[in-house]
Amino acid sequence: MAWFTDRHCFLLAVTLYGLSTIYSVFLWRKGFRRDDWVNYFLLAAGVALHTLAMLKRGLTLHSCPVNNLYEATTFLLWALALASLVYSLLPKFKFLSAFTAPVLFTVGVFALMPSLDPHGPKPEFSGALRSLHAATILQAYGAFGLAAVAAAMFLAQQHDLKVHKLRALLSLLPSIQRLELITTRLTMAGFALLTIGLAAGSQLPHKEGAPYFSDAKVLWSALLWLVYLEQLVAHKFFGRAARRFALGIIIAFVFLLLTFWFTNLLSPLHQNDAQPTAGSAPVVLTNSAPVQPLFLTNPPPQLLLKNP
Repeated sequence: MAWFTDRHCFLLAVTLYGLSTIYSVFLWRKGFRRDDWVNYFLLAAGVALHTLAMLKRGLTLHSCPVNNLYEATTFLLWALALASLVYSLLPKFKFLSAFTAPVLFTVGVFALMPSLDPHGPKPEFSGALRSLHAATILQAYGAFGLAAVAAAMFLAQQHDLKVHKLRALLSLLPSIQRLELITTRLTMAGFALLTIGLAAGSQLPHKEGAPYFSDAKVLWSALLWLVYLEQLVAHKFFGRAARRFALGIIIAFVFLLLTFWFTNLLSPLHQNDAQPTAGSAPVVLTNSAPVQPLFLTNPPPQLLLKNP
């Protein structure tokens, strides 16, 4: 059906993420002691519709759909949701979806704002380097999101061990040692992907009059890179406590979500328009005959002057 667009598919996916969020509240209240697959199947159905939405948009553009804030956000959420599904297949991580669903639902509702998906001319792509830059950056955000989810699970389990020891013993969540290890490894993976994405982005052609190193999005990305570097170095080499590390990872990801859209709007390098880019050659017409107005070569009869 022509009226059933990619945005309709994404709307249905966000609805399923919302149902998964509601069910997650009951799992939280029960202390994750009930072993069932309801939440997993809700999230899986949402991911299926989410994938269909991205496929429909990608087939329309004939490229990876990462050209505006709506498309970049849906790609980020899709990577986060898919990774959550894969990890949830492990016995000790079956309830990972209960922590991921609220993030998917909240950000998904925001992504549905019409102003994030302007319908302009079809964007031009500069090849594999731009695809590498976009894919690695968004995958890094997904890894940071999963790290924040694992950190939230760590804090919940640690709180139960201190306050509700019996509930912690009966819980099906992983041990805090394993959650700490997973949070660290996901953060390291995201940091590596972010580094690759920034290196690829520095090699892309940029617009005339828009310097790369003073661009708002580049400065924001450099700040984000430094924040995660500080978290990893402090935890791995200077003995930062696991609780402080987990809180830092969650705060860093919340900062990412709250400022990603704003910096994108302030960045001339990330706006799709028809301005020329640095290094691009102007179009030159060669061997072309001068064009003369038609009425000078073949004047119409009514314009001919009669001799008196």
